[in-house]
Amino acid sequence: MRISKLSIIVIALILPFSLQAQKKKKTVVKKPVVTVPAEPEEDPRITEMRELTQQIVFIDSTVIDKNHFLDAISLNPESGELSRYDEFIGSDEPLEGYVYLNEMGNKCYFSNENEDGRIWLYTADKLGQEWAAPIPVTGIEEGITEVNYPFVMADGITLYFAAKGSESIGGYDIFITRSDTENANFFKPENLGMPFNSEANDYMFAVDEMANIGYFVTDRRQPAGKVCVYTFIPPTTRRTYNPDTYTDQQLRSRAEIRRIADTWGNGKDRKAALARLENLRAQGKRKLTASSNSNQIAFVINDRVTYTSPSQFKAPDNDVLFKEYLSMQKQQKELKENLDKSRNFYAKARKSDRDILRKEILDSERQYEHYLKEMKSLEKRIRNAENETLNNQ
Repeated sequence: MRISKLSIIVIALILPFSLQAQKKKKTVVKKPVVTVPAEPEEDPRITEMRELTQQIVFIDSTVIDKNHFLDAISLNPESGELSRYDEFIGSDEPLEGYVYLNEMGNKCYFSNENEDGRIWLYTADKLGQEWAAPIPVTGIEEGITEVNYPFVMADGITLYFAAKGSESIGGYDIFITRSDTENANFFKPENLGMPFNSEANDYMFAVDEMANIGYFVTDRRQPAGKVCVYTFIPPTTRRTYNPDTYTDQQLRSRAEIRRIADTWGNGKDRKAALARLENLRAQGKRKLTASSNSNQIAFVINDRVTYTSPSQFKAPDNDVLFKEYLSMQKQQKELKENLDKSRNFYAKARKSDRDILRKEILDSERQYEHYLKEMKSLEKRIRNAENETLNNQ
């Protein structure tokens, strides 16, 4: 059979399209689509806290066994005492609670199990050598299921504690509240925010106002059984980081306390605070205010200046006011000694004599508290006058 030239041309034109069609009919094996799970959204409370991170100068940090973190906290007697609950009551059985005892030794806040088996906060008053029945701290219940690690400021009103519950962003968070004296309870607590709180456990916030040194404990980034005790300079006013000045990464680092050196600024405040901290650690619970039996003092003027002699006062009349302060301090010490004696007599006295002793003790306690307020007021007056003089030089 002869094929015409026209047929050959037609076949030549059709064949490429036919082969291309056959290629298209081949089965294409599709690669499986891998779905990357979306990152979980951050708790908006954490985001908000980070944006409101407080500016704090951290002086130092110490990693220590969790059961011995109190060894890293040094306080002047004026700031009260901290202890474990089992040591406070003399129990051989280890207990989870902690105790704050005020300077006078007549009022304590402590944590212990309640009727539901949860750790809760209680307070008790002491008359003589006897503690009254504990009373649960009320007014702080909303959003809180467990409370521990109490500390009360020298004003006797401001209470810090650590708590778990819906108001916490981690395990334990640190909270602040104040006494509502009219209703004999406390106001609703406020979460202290960052950098003090995190998604880990943060607790035992304490401030030594005499030394102007603060402490708090956390287990963030620590192995099991260890905690980090941070020391810091308690701020006089709350200041937050400006988001226009700091990047998100810098802000996150400060909120999480990744590097305490980032908080030092020019280092002057930290250097002065380190000197106070080392002095406090070296002397234990030695008073940092003046001693009436010696010309050697350690009176804190500001974060950078501490006087060691009465001759260093520069403000007019401050040397006279300081002598008055020393006199009040001596009277306060004598009153405290007499108060302790009265409490001992009360514990041994007959029931018929206790009513008289009770009145004397209560009167002495009120007088002692009056001295404390007067001394703090005079101390503040001296310090403010001295700072004003120094600033004008």
